[in-house]
Amino acid sequence: MADLTTNLTNASTTNKRVMTVTELNRLARNVLEQSFPLFWVSGEVSNLTRAASGHWYFSLKDAGAQVRCVMFKGRNSYLDWTPKEGDKVEARSTVTLYEARGDFQLTVEFLQRAGLGALFEAFEKLKAKLQQAGLFDAALKKTLPRHPKKIGIVTSPDAAALRDVLTTLRRRMPSIPIVIYPTPVQGRDAADLIAHAIDTASQRAECDVLIICRGGGSIEDLWQFNEEIVARAIAKCTIPTISGVGHETDFTIADFVADVRAATPTAAAELATPSREALLNALNQVKLHLAKNMQYYLSQRAQTLDYLARRLISPLQQLEQQKAQLAQIIYRLSVCMQQQLHFKQQNLLRLSQNLHHLNPQAVLTRGYAFVQDQSGSIINSSLQLQRGDAVTLTFGVGSADATINKTSLL
Repeated sequence: MADLTTNLTNASTTNKRVMTVTELNRLARNVLEQSFPLFWVSGEVSNLTRAASGHWYFSLKDAGAQVRCVMFKGRNSYLDWTPKEGDKVEARSTVTLYEARGDFQLTVEFLQRAGLGALFEAFEKLKAKLQQAGLFDAALKKTLPRHPKKIGIVTSPDAAALRDVLTTLRRRMPSIPIVIYPTPVQGRDAADLIAHAIDTASQRAECDVLIICRGGGSIEDLWQFNEEIVARAIAKCTIPTISGVGHETDFTIADFVADVRAATPTAAAELATPSREALLNALNQVKLHLAKNMQYYLSQRAQTLDYLARRLISPLQQLEQQKAQLAQIIYRLSVCMQQQLHFKQQNLLRLSQNLHHLNPQAVLTRGYAFVQDQSGSIINSSLQLQRGDAVTLTFGVGSADATINKTSLL
């Protein structure tokens, strides 16, 4: 403002030059932009125009005045909603002046529905309270079952989100039974009814996992899932819970308390069920792997069998071998017996000859005789005899009895 005053004063006192309209508007724009930092202003949207360039042009008005506004494409593309005529909004903006027409206007950086500031403040306050109470603790989170036998859904029977969830569940695992715990998800007393439906599911304990869901909407539409009564019901639920509320960018208190947060209701259905197609593919892979291993095992055993078969001798071959071995043993036994017999014969002959040479009978044939007394004892000395003893004389051929008449010693 001081620069503008100085410039105007200098132009007036010196009369050296007269400003053009362009210079005036540029000077005014600079003063406005320097004098007004980024600020919030509330009003009602009117005369909304969406240009082909993607920029939005509209006015903000209240009961006493209105101001032109522009929100460029680079800014409005970040919004997940589009304003319409009559919407009450809050705009974070800067003051500027459109030089070409000399129009005073606001350049809007961000736009939100009126009253969201209070809602966000309430959201953060409850979030901090429940976090301090431990409702968000990871240690309290229950693990989702890999293969649930029954799935529960807490939502409105008329909600599009329910159709999306059911379609996804049928596609992924049509054999799993579904139990719906109907409740309004928007409107007066909806939070109490949602909490009651969650409590009912927990008490019945007939499901293995519980999906709590609704489709996208404004923060006001989703506010029922930011109520403490719903958060407390989810926290004490005995069934593992999945929160699938709103769109991917939406976050509610229910998301923080639930055991698992899903970006969308469809994503919640995917988290709750295994994919039948994926399981079949995995089963097929196991089948192929098993077949490959079995083939490898059979090939290895076939090679082992071939190796053993080459070493195996058939009973007939074994019998022929045994016959050959037996014939060889018989031959060797026969030879051994012949040798033994010959040896024994030679030994017998030798002994027979020796016996013949030592046989007293052979001596007797040469004119000798031997004397025996009545008991058969050999008399080899005359001292053994007395006169009148009866003796037997044995000759080379025959024998004779005699009586001793006289004995003498030579």
